[in-house]
Amino acid sequence: MKFAKAHGLGNDFILVHAVECPPAAGPWARRLCDRHRGVGGDGVLVYSEAADGIRMRLINADGSDAEISGNGLRCLAAHAFQRGRVSARHVVHTGGGPRAVEVTPLARSRFRVSTDLGPPRLGSAEIPTTLDPPRDRVVDHPLEAAGRPVRVTAVSFGNPHCVLLLDEPAGDALVAALGPALESHPFFPRKTNVEFVGVVGRGQLRARFWERGVGPTSASGTGAASAAVAAILAGRVDRRVRVVCDGGVLDVEWPEGGAVTQVGEVEILFEGDWRAGEA
Repeated sequence: MKFAKAHGLGNDFILVHAVECPPAAGPWARRLCDRHRGVGGDGVLVYSEAADGIRMRLINADGSDAEISGNGLRCLAAHAFQRGRVSARHVVHTGGGPRAVEVTPLARSRFRVSTDLGPPRLGSAEIPTTLDPPRDRVVDHPLEAAGRPVRVTAVSFGNPHCVLLLDEPAGDALVAALGPALESHPFFPRKTNVEFVGVVGRGQLRARFWERGVGPTSASGTGAASAAVAAILAGRVDRRVRVVCDGGVLDVEWPEGGAVTQVGEVEILFEGDWRAGEA
């Protein structure tokens, strides 16, 4: 089985063509993502060709399917462009919907990719949450997690996100305690990704991530976009903001009434031949 390995700010993925994906994809993806007995990664991107670009299925490191990954789709866009499968401007079709991208080469293996993530979904039923009756927005909503009160803002870019706006950047202990508790909180029936966001200034956020089906990651594309949207809704930042992640920087812009755009770098690391079987 041929594969490629890529990362966006340390959020790493194994890229495999759909013809190589076995019927029992969950155990196969878990083995590939194992950092001791496999290639190692936060997820597997299974791709196939589309008339206007490329199609993407994301399988998390735990073997579960996810709708979309901002870093993942940028990795796949760069890889497809590098291999001559697509033009610089094309569409990545994800489980969360189509996303237009533009790839700019920076070096032999490094690329900058701009993504149109579309307008954020803010309605409680779209995210989804269990709020009844549904609300147009879930902003600064009180919850209890890991035995402590928290206030969250919920956002979706085709996948659910739960944002905590903090007065200072989150430490490892807070991420480890609240990340899994909020990921599987009953308030989120499809589970959720979690963002811990410190507001540095009007133009900058410091974000850390706990991703559904993965755990802590060095960056998250849709997570960084959700962090920006939550901070904008709270009036804490301007509509163009730099999100500093553990692994690097993502630039996010959300014009009033418009779509969210995101710009960040990715790197294609290597290609290989997997020989160990499906599981």
